[in-house]
Amino acid sequence: MYQAYEKLTFPAGVGVEASGVVEAVGENLSNSWIGKSVFGFGRNTAAELAVLTHWAELPANVSFELAACTPVVFETASRSLAYLAMQADETLFVSGASGGVGSAVVQLALAHGINVVGSCSHKNSDYIRALGAMPVTHGDGLNIRIRRVTEKTIDAVLHVTGVGIIPELIELVGDPYKVVSVSDFGAIKYGARFCKGPPENPSLTLSALAEMLACHKLKMPIEKKFPLADIAKAHQLSEKGHVTGKIILTIGK
Repeated sequence: MYQAYEKLTFPAGVGVEASGVVEAVGENLSNSWIGKSVFGFGRNTAAELAVLTHWAELPANVSFELAACTPVVFETASRSLAYLAMQADETLFVSGASGGVGSAVVQLALAHGINVVGSCSHKNSDYIRALGAMPVTHGDGLNIRIRRVTEKTIDAVLHVTGVGIIPELIELVGDPYKVVSVSDFGAIKYGARFCKGPPENPSLTLSALAEMLACHKLKMPIEKKFPLADIAKAHQLSEKGHVTGKIILTIGK
């Protein structure tokens, strides 16, 4: 999907976020960072030694696991919500609310006083409800089910996952400009918008995220942990499309 938009030369690594203990620093950086626990953004971070380009110190009360799996989803959620510029008491529909980005979007939107309806599989309905949103199941007749769970007008739509449903989402909200996708490049051909990274201000993003994590204001369930050697199994699980929260890779003990 990305080949038409980003140049990629194989072999290529994967991963853009990580957490761990600093073993070495680049030029012009203080050696005081060595030995500190950090998390942040990088390139090809699914590796025994990950190189971070932007980082923040890990709050003492936050686990490596949680910190490692939140930078991308938090940044994507924050950026896409900024695109929509919604006001308190408006209603947002999130297509694909139970995954990593969807989970972050739901929590950030609710924190700003926005009502949220989110689509998910039947098994994740209780999870979405526990976050504070109104769940509806994926599939045909989605718009009918949405209108059954809320009498409020859907003011905006954030498309996180789901194939071939942009026209249906535009019909739901009545204005293609109010539909933003973070996963379907083809959304723009229908008049909807595509919200594309990378982060504009990674350091500011990580600073805000560290504060939220330290205050327990962002929850992110971990579906499963895999050792780095089993990365193929992690991708296979992700491709099934029914993950709640995030999948993480671990290295060492």
